[in-house]
Amino acid sequence: MNKVLVTGGAGYIGSHTAVSLIEAGIDPIIYDNLCNSDLEAIKRIGQITGKQPVFVEGDIRDKAKIEQTMSAYNIGSVIHFAGLKAVGESLEKPLEYYDNNVHGTMCIIEAMGKCGIKTLVFSSSANVYGDPASVPVKENFPRSASNPYGQSKLMVEDILADISRSDAEWRIARLRYFNPFGAHPSGLIGEDPKGVPSNLGPYVAQVAAGKLKELQVFGGDYPTRDGTGVRDFIHIMDLAEGHLAALAHIAANSGLLTVNLGTGTGYSVLELVDAFKSATGRDVPYRIVERRPADIAESYADPSLAHKLTNWRATRSLGDMCRDFWRWQEMNPNGYRNAKAA
Repeated sequence: MNKVLVTGGAGYIGSHTAVSLIEAGIDPIIYDNLCNSDLEAIKRIGQITGKQPVFVEGDIRDKAKIEQTMSAYNIGSVIHFAGLKAVGESLEKPLEYYDNNVHGTMCIIEAMGKCGIKTLVFSSSANVYGDPASVPVKENFPRSASNPYGQSKLMVEDILADISRSDAEWRIARLRYFNPFGAHPSGLIGEDPKGVPSNLGPYVAQVAAGKLKELQVFGGDYPTRDGTGVRDFIHIMDLAEGHLAALAHIAANSGLLTVNLGTGTGYSVLELVDAFKSATGRDVPYRIVERRPADIAESYADPSLAHKLTNWRATRSLGDMCRDFWRWQEMNPNGYRNAKAA
């Protein structure tokens, strides 16, 4: 179990989880095609931990290469992050999302079967709950998807449930994340979107830095306390530690684990903007614009099952998230591209 294949390990969540794995004495073998990530993140993981992780450049749809990697490094388990993740883009390119996220996951599972590996932590999403009828959101709520990205996560969840039913030896965790935010406190790794950010965190940080003129707040007339959408923001390091807790749980227990990873507290977009101002002293100009078609009013987790089963709980505050995100932004105004120019 001391060697874990981390697909998508150069990405935002994957790189922070790789740091937590190394600090826990577990060796991550990072497998990534770098389509939405940067090789510099791998170097920074080494700077933070003092141990450079093994990196293999490859696509999750390349079954031969995955099998070769699993065999070469004597992999004991897999944490699977690799996937396309932009809701808007998924509406424009649905086939790419199904090919990468669903077919790619099937390639990983088939390779695991051939190599005799039956321990898997899967990166799912709160997106599988669609527009929840009530909050906080529990794991037994009905699932639905309003876009190909969410549908791809739903399909993989169902595939994993079928595998678990068909073979009792499999140990599978399906982790439904809410809204990752923040960066490693060192400021060395963080969220590095290509182009204009689609996620709120980097958008707010780039407005605060003066790189973008203003934050567009989509919808000011939701039935929430200030009219803007409410979400469950979770510190990226809390999320990373949730993966270690899930991995430890399934190492000791076969079967299927399905849990929410969130804080259990919802903050509105404007409350997040205020928290960012308070934590950093930087102004974040914003303008309220029309709602986006697929957006929902309110979503935050009931994380009690994760705590009960794995003893994991989010401990970092919204202020911590904002301060750490801003440190990353200040130290890396152009993301990882700074290092290339230096």
